[in-house]
Amino acid sequence: MKPTTRRTLAAVVTGVAAAVGAAVTPAAAAGAIPVPVPLDGAETALGMELPEVAGELPVPTAGAPEGPRYVEGRLLPERTLPQLPVHGGLPGVDLRQPVPHVLGDEFDHAGVDAPAAEVRTLAPGLSLDAPLTAPNPEALGLPSPKLPEAGVLAPVVQTVPVADLGVGPGL
Repeated sequence: MKPTTRRTLAAVVTGVAAAVGAAVTPAAAAGAIPVPVPLDGAETALGMELPEVAGELPVPTAGAPEGPRYVEGRLLPERTLPQLPVHGGLPGVDLRQPVPHVLGDEFDHAGVDAPAAEVRTLAPGLSLDAPLTAPNPEALGLPSPKLPEAGVLAPVVQTVPVADLGVGPGL
């Protein structure tokens, strides 16, 4: 293959890879995937106004666990089984419901908007220590026996959900 052909092929492959990367990036960067609920056909068939419903499904992503920490005087690291962080979210919903003038002539629609809320979690972890101490120079470098230690690192869940409720004409 000639060098000019190789360069041209390399330029084409690079361009295609950049185009594919640009097309994939927005979808991968999204924290939630929109899920529309099509009710237009049922609205037409029934001859009445139906609620408008749309949702969002979060995309969970796993993070990098914090590594074990070595502490002086212990044979095993402080976090034998580290906690794994997982970032995701609560599903969101956007609902618009017609109301048959229950609240007067001003209000004919009620709406709820609850966007997908971010959730940060840490999986449970484990911390163990051996039933021996570190080598003791006063005992000719031999470890001394001690009681074993075991601890469970509790799971963590953090989120701040938000919702808006509103009524008005033609939300």
